[in-house]
Amino acid sequence: MSVEIFLGRHGQSKDNIAGVMGGHRDAKLTDLGRQQAHNLGLGIIDTGLTFDAVYCSPLVRAHETADIVAEVAGLPKPIVINDLIERNAGVLEGMKFDDIRRNVKMHVIIAEHIHYFLDPEGAETFPELVVRGQKVLDQVNKLHTSGRVLLICHGDIGKMIYAASTGQNWETVLTSFHLGNAELIDLGKHHDAHVIKLEQFNH
Repeated sequence: MSVEIFLGRHGQSKDNIAGVMGGHRDAKLTDLGRQQAHNLGLGIIDTGLTFDAVYCSPLVRAHETADIVAEVAGLPKPIVINDLIERNAGVLEGMKFDDIRRNVKMHVIIAEHIHYFLDPEGAETFPELVVRGQKVLDQVNKLHTSGRVLLICHGDIGKMIYAASTGQNWETVLTSFHLGNAELIDLGKHHDAHVIKLEQFNH
């Protein structure tokens, strides 16, 4: 047997609503973000999912999301894994996306909902994130040989954990699906991203 891993993104943060590149910035959840986390906990109950452990990023937007989800769904207290932290966006952290798109010249991958800037000064690269994502998977698999685990983190690192888990190319993963606030991915689905949409949870 092997452990089943589900991965979720944090609820809406104040940087999300402001259109700001978050990265390692420690922006808190908005009221909507807290409600999204609450609804995700209810959705976990509705779908009949149970988790033996919950791990989260050290950043407050993910940690608070994990705390709310765990409390609502009756899950174990979240434990921080530092490697679940979001991508370090280098010089772009704190900049508005509109300003980046207008003024910053760099390589970019344009997905349906997000522009991914590939080489800002001081930032982690996506291949580096895949390596970090694999470290998370190795750590979780060392701690759990069976059962089901929930990871609460962020969009970029979450996608690269998915890439590491499935062996898919990181560029393909960036454009193949959108991981919205408080949505889940079942990492056991190794061909198409099985994103569990928040809209399924009608609370």
